Amino acid sequence: MSDVYLFGQVIVTHSFLLSGGFLKPDEYSEIDEHFFLPGGETGTAATVLDSLGVSSTLAGTWQGPEAHKLMRDFYGSKKVDLSVLEFRDDFPAVMDYVIITDDVRTPMGRFQHLAQSGKRWWNIPDEKDIIGCRAAAVDPYFGAESEKAARICLENGIPYVTIDCRHDSFLHRHAAVDVISGECASQLYPGMEPEKIMELMQETSEGLTIITQGKGEMLFARKGEKIKRMKPFSVRVKSTLGAGDTYKAGCVYGVLKGFSDEELVRFASACSGVAVSRFPLPLDPPKLGEVEELIASQTE
Repeated sequence: MSDVYLFGQVIVTHSFLLSGGFLKPDEYSEIDEHFFLPGGETGTAATVLDSLGVSSTLAGTWQGPEAHKLMRDFYGSKKVDLSVLEFRDDFPAVMDYVIITDDVRTPMGRFQHLAQSGKRWWNIPDEKDIIGCRAAAVDPYFGAESEKAARICLENGIPYVTIDCRHDSFLHRHAAVDVISGECASQLYPGMEPEKIMELMQETSEGLTIITQGKGEMLFARKGEKIKRMKPFSVRVKSTLGAGDTYKAGCVYGVLKGFSDEELVRFASACSGVAVSRFPLPLDPPKLGEVEELIASQTE
């Protein structure tokens, strides 16, 4: 049985690192590097956790023909169990295309089209795949199936990490950790200050809520606590692709290891800091020693 059960987006990504600045209308742009690799919030988290010495079971997005060989070849040498994923010939691979330069990235895909199709394109969580794991990460994008995964975790005493959930959602109310990006917070609660959003999140969960803000301070707290703040690590950014996914993986690692809230936030931030300093992330994910070295170099 794996250490961690991961449920969410497992996709394939075309990533393009540009030289000479970001795209401009009617102007030529030079592609410095291009890769076609497994990604998505959950796929990237599995890659990072493997690099940190943690095994995982991947579940979520169906894998179309274009992804079959790539997924199996990439994860074949890693501590990542693909047996739960559905490899289908009757469904096109879910993929995105990401343009990257410096600390800016723009993803493109057909996720809205898929979401509006009214059809399911992910597997249904099965209790037998989750029982025995020591922690989980459950992303909110798959509606009833995401909630089912969270309920199985709750019923079996398995702590789970989630991301970008509303304060009144089942996933948030019962999560060990809910990480909300500043971008998502502004979409879910337009016009609200981060501190007010945090207060709202605190009221409905006993777990740890974290609000990240890119280069700005992270906010974190539990119910009844004063809001704490922590600065992200200062690194030279090469690509922000996968930064949030790596942060989530760092939170899962912290839950597994029983870190205090401050230790968990610091560790997740350091994981993300190492991740954004390189490209492409899937081929060079953060190693435990690198994360610990960054923490030691910048801890006050």
